[in-house]
Amino acid sequence: MDWPFPPARYIDHDRDLRQFVDQLFQESIIAVDTESNGLHAYRERICLIQISTRSADYILDPLRIANLSPLAAVLAEPTIEKVFHAAEYDLMSLKRDYGFTVSHLFDTMVAARICGIKAIGLDKLLARYCGVSLDKRHQRDDWGRRPLSEENLLYAQMDTHYLLALRDHLEAELAARGFLEEAEETFSLGCQVQAASRDFDPDGYWRIGIPRGFSRRQMAALRELYLLREQIAQERDCPPFKVFNDGMMAALVEAAPATIEQLGKVKGMTPAQVSRYGRQVLRALEQGRRAPAPKPPQPPPDADPVVVERFAALRSWRRGRAEQRGVESDVILSREALWALALRAPACLEDLHAIHELGPWRIATYGQEILDVLRRPEAWVK
Repeated sequence: MDWPFPPARYIDHDRDLRQFVDQLFQESIIAVDTESNGLHAYRERICLIQISTRSADYILDPLRIANLSPLAAVLAEPTIEKVFHAAEYDLMSLKRDYGFTVSHLFDTMVAARICGIKAIGLDKLLARYCGVSLDKRHQRDDWGRRPLSEENLLYAQMDTHYLLALRDHLEAELAARGFLEEAEETFSLGCQVQAASRDFDPDGYWRIGIPRGFSRRQMAALRELYLLREQIAQERDCPPFKVFNDGMMAALVEAAPATIEQLGKVKGMTPAQVSRYGRQVLRALEQGRRAPAPKPPQPPPDADPVVVERFAALRSWRRGRAEQRGVESDVILSREALWALALRAPACLEDLHAIHELGPWRIATYGQEILDVLRRPEAWVK
């Protein structure tokens, strides 16, 4: 195939990785992206790591490299800027799979949001700033499959090839608008994400049944289907939603089929699903009919009404501030920051520094307004 630029160097050996890491320490800035197989495997994992410098593109294969740990030092090195687009899940996944942390982040999606840009997808931003058309057809491909096609590799390379140029455009726009310090603070807070979770929640079926008003007897059937779905997903090594989605399980509970014929008439149930899982589904529903009805999980304790009032006042103030700026509300302050402020009710600017969801720029810019809201919350609730 015709490549619009030299193909990325593919690194799939530990020795080559160590040499590459030595090379990266000569760089002051790199672009990074990851590709995972969450749409195709029971336990999602990172399957590719793409890195671009100002002069070349590289693709690392974590499925072939036995020891990826040398990369940790590069990602944590504060003198090397790491440019991601929509970094949060990449950072969570890198921490989950390898324990990696990232410092000195520049997130092009976050930068665009701070500038008030509404179309923040990478394809939209590259078209706007770089005149580049990005082909997203391979977005849902199975990145755990080997060998990868040339089209796969080009798609992966494209995600970082133009990212440093996009970063330069957005940094200039942030500086021109006076938002650069705000952005740097937001990037720093963004590095503090927790690792993505792989844990199965055995009580997760309540989130499906409660909104639908299921009885406790129906919840017993839903529980059995939920556990069956997890078992099948593990056995097939596929995501649970590819066995049955939540809506399908709810429909089965509501229809309560007792025979294969009845099962085939449930809306959305395909002949392939009936053939592959039919007997197991009927057994699960029968077990649900016989099992003791589950007790609902304990609801969280009621929030202090005073705290709720403070939160509502802060949220109203935040909405007004966001409208003035022409940005989404969470660009001003995150929801976590609002709850921390409502719970702790700081009384002075010094108290604000103890709230880690804030930073020096936001305290300097919004601190006095926040304190005014907390002193008279009733005046701000709309």
